Amino acid sequence: MNNIKIVALDNIKEIGLEVNVKLNKLRKTNKNYILDINASRFSNGEGKVKIEESIREKDIYLLADVGNYGITYNMHGFTHHMAPDEHFQDIKRTISAISGYSEKVTLIMPLLYQSRQHKRKGRESADCAIALQELQNLGVDHIITFDAHDPTISNAIPNLPFENIYPTNTILEELLTKEELKNILVISPDMGATERARYFAEMLDTNVGAFYKRRDLTKVVNGKNPIIEHTYMGPSVKGCDVLIVDDMIASGTSMLEVGERLKHDGARKVFFISTFSLFTEGIDMFDTAYKNHCFDKLYTTNLSYIPDEYKKKEWLSTVNCSNNIAEIINTLHEGTSLKELNSKEKILTLRKEKNL
Repeated sequence: MNNIKIVALDNIKEIGLEVNVKLNKLRKTNKNYILDINASRFSNGEGKVKIEESIREKDIYLLADVGNYGITYNMHGFTHHMAPDEHFQDIKRTISAISGYSEKVTLIMPLLYQSRQHKRKGRESADCAIALQELQNLGVDHIITFDAHDPTISNAIPNLPFENIYPTNTILEELLTKEELKNILVISPDMGATERARYFAEMLDTNVGAFYKRRDLTKVVNGKNPIIEHTYMGPSVKGCDVLIVDDMIASGTSMLEVGERLKHDGARKVFFISTFSLFTEGIDMFDTAYKNHCFDKLYTTNLSYIPDEYKKKEWLSTVNCSNNIAEIINTLHEGTSLKELNSKEKILTLRKEKNL
């Protein structure tokens, strides 16, 4: 039965429309899978969601980008930019509006809400775990995310299907198509990203290195202990094309420092690869670092919001992952395995073409 419906919140509307087109191609149909909803705000900032069409017995796929700070609304007479907490609240409102009518609700939240607050240290809040449990209690049947900061957060909801999808193949396909690479070396910018870097290295049949961040544990700046020194552990980077791989770039300070260090140590080219590029401190540091030849390009995805003016930067390549989401929806609806979506065949073919 062709009963798929996509709920694309305003924070991910563009991707939702692309997924609709790609889903029609996959299923060889010509219909509108996008569900008509109305998300509105009162002047004091409170919100509500209304479903504008029947969803009875529908297979619902709810798409949301909690990192979209480009969504604004008028509150008490001034323009307010929405924060992740507000986006997550709208997710819960939408689920509440759907509850009891649909056949199944699958939440596709590429940037996992509160993913960096995935474990407790002392008297800290357990935000990500609590959020996942809230979603389970609201009746979500399945949660899909991309490149979770720590996939073991799924232990917070052991009885609810939780899928962590990596866009590695899609990013590598674009990188290998656009760039002429040789002597590739994959490097993790810190010890926490070593497994991710290792996966990239295995895909490319190459070596891997890592940096250790030595921090000043006596101070806390912007919620973190400041970094004193980056210590590199791995093979020589001289003459290599280096891929620095991480799940997320926030301000980018650490990534840029690592890139500058590798260029100083003789790397031929330096490419940053990040699933989510948040640019929390703006874009100026990257502009300056690029002019100073500290890196050659940043490859990231469109899975979380990036302003249009940033996408025009010479050093930024945004990989479109809308097709990944369409394939996920089609695969889940057909009841087949998601593992087939991570095939290495395209990467192996590109490596042979590039003599890598």
